[in-house]
Amino acid sequence: MTGALSDLSAVELTGAIRRREVSAREALEAHFDRIDAVNGPINAVVTEDREGAAALADAADELTASSADLPPLHGLPMTHKDTHNTRGLRTTQGSTVFKDFVPTFDDLIIGRLKSAGVVTTGKTNVPEFAAGSHTFNEVFGTTVNPYDTTRSAGGSSGGVAASIAARIQPLGDGSDMGGSLRIPASFCNVVGYRPSIGVVPAVPTRNAWAWLGRNGLMARDVEDIALGMTAIAGADPAVPYAYPVPGSFAAPLQRDLTGMRIGWSPDFGVGVPVDREVLRVLEGQLQVFADLGAIVEEAAPDLRDADQVFGTTRAFDFVLGLGELVRKHGDAIKPEIRWNVEQGLQLTAQDMVDAALARTRLDTSVRRYFGTYDVFASPTAQVLPFDATERYPTSVNGVEFETYLDWMRSACLISATGLPAVSVPAGFSEGGLPVGLQLAMPHGSDVELLQVAYAFEQATGWAKRAPELEGFR
Repeated sequence: MTGALSDLSAVELTGAIRRREVSAREALEAHFDRIDAVNGPINAVVTEDREGAAALADAADELTASSADLPPLHGLPMTHKDTHNTRGLRTTQGSTVFKDFVPTFDDLIIGRLKSAGVVTTGKTNVPEFAAGSHTFNEVFGTTVNPYDTTRSAGGSSGGVAASIAARIQPLGDGSDMGGSLRIPASFCNVVGYRPSIGVVPAVPTRNAWAWLGRNGLMARDVEDIALGMTAIAGADPAVPYAYPVPGSFAAPLQRDLTGMRIGWSPDFGVGVPVDREVLRVLEGQLQVFADLGAIVEEAAPDLRDADQVFGTTRAFDFVLGLGELVRKHGDAIKPEIRWNVEQGLQLTAQDMVDAALARTRLDTSVRRYFGTYDVFASPTAQVLPFDATERYPTSVNGVEFETYLDWMRSACLISATGLPAVSVPAGFSEGGLPVGLQLAMPHGSDVELLQVAYAFEQATGWAKRAPELEGFR
C-alpha cells in the first residue's frame, strides 16, 4: 500500500483488507492514530472503546484468514452518531439527562453496520437530542469545522461530518429530520445522503408511522455512500412500512446525463434568503451539468405549503418523542427543544387537519414538477459555516430569523416534500469555507440520485480537497 491509510475511501480500505494487503488491526491502529492527531482541535469523537474495537479487529482478521465470505464493510473502523444506541457503549444523546446511559441494544442501523463487518470504535458528538444544525451540548462541548476551527461543523451529524472530513474515518452513520445529514455535509465538504422513506428503516419507539426523520450516511465520496447502502438498506419486520427502491446500490454509478432536465432555484421559489457568497459558488457550478449534457433551467416546485408541513410535523414529533423528558427534566434540556415541544403542545385538531391538506397539496405540486424535470438542485445551506460560539445564525443578507430553525429552511423545505436528497461538495468560498449543492429526485429514485451526484463529483473533484490546517496532513 502507498499513502496514508487515513486517506483511503471505504471502498479502497475494505478492498485492501479483503486482498490481505492491510489487516483490520492495522486499519484500526491508523484510525486511532488519526483520532490522537486531529481530534483534539475539532472535538468530533467523544467516546472511545479501544479495547472492544481491538477485539473486533482481531476477529475480523481471523475471518479473513479463514477464507470465508466477507461482509461488505469487513474490517472498516467506524465511530457512530451519539444519538444512535450502541449496545454496551455509552450513548448520551448529547444530553446531561443521559450522560451515563449505556444501552443494552443496538439501533437497527448500528446492528446492520456491525453485521456488515464494521469495527465499532466510539461515538461522535451531536447537539442535544439532535435538535438544531450546530453541534454543541453541555456534556462534551462544541464540535468545530476541520476547514476552520473557529466555525461550526453543522449538525446534528456534525461530529460524523467533522471526523470524515478530518480523515478519521471514510464513512459514517447519521440521521436527518431538518438537514442533519445535509447541512454538516455542506459545511465540512463531504457527501450527506437522506434516503427515501423506508429505505433505511428505524425500529419505532413511540410513533410507528413517523415519516419526517430519516437514517442515512455520510462519506467523502458517493461511491462509499453506495457501498454503505448495500449494508443498511432493506425492510425489517419490526417496521410497519418499507419501500425498496428500484435498482441496486451495488450497481455501477456511471450515468450519462445527456438530456436530463435539472431545475435550479437559488431561493426555492419562495424567497428563501441565501448568503450571496453561497450563491456565487453554486451558480458557478451549474455549467458542470450543462457540460455533462444536462439541460439546466431555473425552476422550482411549488413549495408554499412546505413550511407548514414541516413545522407542524416536527412540533408533533417533538412533543411525542421528547415531551415527557421535558416535563420531567425541565431546564436541564436546552431552550430550543423546550420551545419546539411547546409548539407541539399547542397544536389543535384543526392544525393537524390543515397540515394534512397542505401535505397533499405539496405532494401534488412536487409530482407535477417532476413531470417536467428530473432533478431539483438548490443550495444545501443558506449560510457559510458560521462562528462556532453562536447557538445558531440569526440573520442572512439583512433578513432576521425568528426561530432557531429559520436558517435551516433550505433543508427543511426538502424534508417536508419527503424526497430523497443529497448534499455534494460544490466548491469553496473566497475564504476557503466549503459549500454544498443539494440535489433531490422523486421518491424511490435513490439509486439514480446517487448516480447524478457521482457524475457531478467526478467532474469537479471538490471532495478531494482536504483540510489544510496544521496537523491535518
